[in-house]
Amino acid sequence: MSDQKPVIIAHRGASGYLPEHTLPAKALAYAMGADYLEQDVVATRDDELLVMHDIHVDRVTNVADVFPGRARDDGRFYVRDFDLAELRRLSVWERMNPDGTAVYPERFPARSGSFRVHTLGAEIELIRGLNASTGRVAGIYPEIKRPAWHKEQGVDIAPIMLELLTREGYTTRDDPVFLQCFDAAEVRRLREELKTDLKLIQLIGDNSWKESTTDYHALRTDAGLDEIARVADGIGPWLEQLYVVDDGRPRSTGLVERAHARGLAVHPYTFRMDSLPEGFASFDGLVGFVIGELGADGLFTDFPDLARRALPA
Repeated sequence: MSDQKPVIIAHRGASGYLPEHTLPAKALAYAMGADYLEQDVVATRDDELLVMHDIHVDRVTNVADVFPGRARDDGRFYVRDFDLAELRRLSVWERMNPDGTAVYPERFPARSGSFRVHTLGAEIELIRGLNASTGRVAGIYPEIKRPAWHKEQGVDIAPIMLELLTREGYTTRDDPVFLQCFDAAEVRRLREELKTDLKLIQLIGDNSWKESTTDYHALRTDAGLDEIARVADGIGPWLEQLYVVDDGRPRSTGLVERAHARGLAVHPYTFRMDSLPEGFASFDGLVGFVIGELGADGLFTDFPDLARRALPA
């Protein structure tokens, strides 16, 4: 836990305004004053590190049009089945539902614009350039996506990412980087086996999501938080794990307080102006409650400009 001001983490960039995980969305998030820019990282067939939220590529690109017949038996198109050169041919757009409608229909018009995929190295180059030209330092917040799945597909993504981060100058706890993962075994491995000194965040999801074999309910117990605190610097819980709603009003579950008691920072996700959770009538009210009342140390948001303005004075 830190005494610094709450940090604004641009969730997949300024994805409330531009298609997620595109360089324009990251540049806009930087211009909006985000403290950190998030990168979800998936491996291509030629072991390049692609910035994309999912191991699948079909809900955010035109891959089915460009590469018909390349889906797996489940009907999905996987990043791992394509070389980087092939993926660069795709157009990126707003995230789609399975039926082809936009997940957030009021955002950037679906299936429009000229956006492309990019690598983690390319995004770091952009951020380094903006830091140099503006004099303001924004950090990176990469996530190792589905490490166990990647190993089943023949690639160990964590050492590749650590090697890249080392080359780019991210090596110590003092550097402007948080490394995150949903897989508790991988977070432990990062610290104990791979010996990284970078700040680590244990993401906490819901068991129904099947993000990994980690038991997220157990992670939220006192014993689970004790275990996290042995290897990580903070937690990234699902926003709705921080409170319950009684008679229409939110109250704390105690997760923030118990994490802080163990020296863990708390960076909940995801704050969306156009998708408010139960118990909140406004985005400002949501931010004010989680940061001002619960005392979270930062937040992941699709709207970094609105989140900055909503922070309690």
